[in-house]
Amino acid sequence: MQAVKLPIDETLKQQLGRVGVLYGGLSAEREISLQSGAAVIAALEDAGIDHVAIDVGDNVIADIQAANIDRAFLMLHGPGGEDGRIQALLEFLHIPYTGSDVQSSALAMDKLRTKFLWCGYSQSSAQHLPTPEFAVLTRESDFVAELKRLGGEVMVKPANEGSSIGMSRVKTAEDLQAAFVKATDYQGSVLAERLIVGAEYTVAILDGEALPPIRLETDHSFYDFNAKYIAEDTRYICPCGLSAEKEQELKQLALTAFNVLGCRGWGRVDVMADAQQNFYLLEVNTAPGMTSHSLVPMAAKAVGLSFTELVVTILRASLVTAGSEVVA
Repeated sequence: MQAVKLPIDETLKQQLGRVGVLYGGLSAEREISLQSGAAVIAALEDAGIDHVAIDVGDNVIADIQAANIDRAFLMLHGPGGEDGRIQALLEFLHIPYTGSDVQSSALAMDKLRTKFLWCGYSQSSAQHLPTPEFAVLTRESDFVAELKRLGGEVMVKPANEGSSIGMSRVKTAEDLQAAFVKATDYQGSVLAERLIVGAEYTVAILDGEALPPIRLETDHSFYDFNAKYIAEDTRYICPCGLSAEKEQELKQLALTAFNVLGCRGWGRVDVMADAQQNFYLLEVNTAPGMTSHSLVPMAAKAVGLSFTELVVTILRASLVTAGSEVVA
């Protein structure tokens, strides 16, 4: 990984030009996006990089054009920001941007299509990309039968939301139906996923490499929105406690899962492990949070990168527009 160390040279500043930090947005994750964007803006100020803040709303096209930017740092979370729409707009305007392209952003935002790709890759490749068994729920679903088929306890989640929004952990058919109704308040399909009981890990991807995994521990029933952004008792463990061999296995699994979707630049892969330390892929985040509770900055710190250096490394990757190749 060729991380950018401070101070930032003038040549790189000229190459980057005027950077627009796109944050806020209109999704359910707006408040988190505002926090992430503010942190990135402070880092760009610290690095001496010319920048402007753009709170994305209904007049996003006019606001971007008025800002006269050379590239965009995307700190938009959720639908409209991580799903390929803002990426498509920026490409139409010929403005380079951080992170994954239109197609990979759209795929990663949709947990159902992500699972389809991972399952298909596993069938066609020597490398297995395990993900928990799942069902797509509808109003016509047999909730009793689906719960039984998935082992009696499941996670219910909207396929197109992040930050654990709309998610529920359930173990009765009545609660499963109620969780389904709750999840229909959000965009996309509703998934019920077999509950994996064990350790939860997250692996940050930066500039083509997997950073040290972080193990997450919470006293909540699962790593929900409160545990992610509000609670002060969530535990982040890095080094994660795995053997060197298992840690390398986890990092390679995360990197392959990221690349199979065509993602680039930076992101984060969330993984569960069962009691036997078998790993199961949950999802890929293509514009992870950058708040005081966020995981990518923690992983970067573990390899000696300050927050400002992390931001500049992410930004510099936007100078190269080619997507990632699939790693077998």
